[in-house]
Amino acid sequence: MRVGACHGFAPDAILSYFKDTVATLHMPQSTPRKFDRDARRKQPGPAHLVIGNSKIDSEGCHTTAPIKKGTVVVEYTGPRITIKEADALYDDHPQTYLFGLTGGKHVIDGEGVAAFINHSCDPNCEADEIKGRVWIIATRDIAAGEELTYDYNLYDGDLDDPSPCSCGASNCRGSMYSEEELARRAKALRRRSIRKKKRQAKKPED
Repeated sequence: MRVGACHGFAPDAILSYFKDTVATLHMPQSTPRKFDRDARRKQPGPAHLVIGNSKIDSEGCHTTAPIKKGTVVVEYTGPRITIKEADALYDDHPQTYLFGLTGGKHVIDGEGVAAFINHSCDPNCEADEIKGRVWIIATRDIAAGEELTYDYNLYDGDLDDPSPCSCGASNCRGSMYSEEELARRAKALRRRSIRKKKRQAKKPED
């Protein structure tokens, strides 16, 4: 199972948006549910955000209206489930919509348009967690028709899963894992390779 992480971006606009909408936005359900792709897209979202074809993945989230830098674009919504529940639900599913929350014990099982926002190593948005809720914020001015992206910074997954990136950016690091996670995984793979060589060296010759 692979999960993404938030950045540390928290402009005043988010706090204002949070105060204005906390009473009106529907809080995600806590009961874990397993959704297919079509079920996820049926959840309502801002009218100017649409799901369409993507050059990065099969589908992505696009804006039909300009978005100013610093705008709170959309909330990443979905049921809050534990890591253990997520493992049980998606152990046999390579593609998930899980977003890791601070503390490392829970994830959001994403639904709605935000769940279709693709990864990019050169994104126009980033994610920030405020009091257990995840917001997607524009990090630059975004033109109408652009696809929304943010850096997934994946930090969990099997060592044999490279999670390749297909964003096409000039600074693409080739994976959706964060730079820190890539360094950690490289060390782990080297250690595994050394252990394997030692085991092979200990085998008696025929």
